[in-house]
Amino acid sequence: MRTSTEITKRPRGRPRAFIPSEVLDRVYAAFGDKEQLYIATLRFYGARSVEGLEAILGGPGTIEQRLGKVYKAAIDLYTAPPHRPGCMIVGTAAVESPSHPKIAAVANELLAAIEKSLERAFAASVLPKKPSPAARAHMAGAILYAIAIRARLGAKAGDLKAFAASMVPTICA
Repeated sequence: MRTSTEITKRPRGRPRAFIPSEVLDRVYAAFGDKEQLYIATLRFYGARSVEGLEAILGGPGTIEQRLGKVYKAAIDLYTAPPHRPGCMIVGTAAVESPSHPKIAAVANELLAAIEKSLERAFAASVLPKKPSPAARAHMAGAILYAIAIRARLGAKAGDLKAFAASMVPTICA
């Protein structure tokens, strides 16, 4: 029989070291292949982005103020140090879409969700009837994607914020 001093306790929490190949094996087992893992990741971050977009657009302020907040939040995310994570749809999904139709389908679903959120916000705002809320949503989305591209290419956050601020009055006119 062992005494209490002979029994060693296993430390709680994540092991201090892990074996990367074992982690990769488990990830592949969970998702099947790299494409499915990527799609799951794209859906996860895409859903978070749409939730954040809807929270800002559903918040207080004029549509101009709320759209400005959307762009500022995107710029802050896309240019965050140290790695400038950017936008998965623009940064990688668009590149992989021609040879991966499933990725293209998910990316298009996310773009549609983004533009539907924008369209609802424009429809609920006091703006001239033309252009339509859908047309304004397409314009606002296009500026969001341009911001993502420019951020990925290394544009400074201040320059991106100035660009976005110059576009908001045009979209909301």
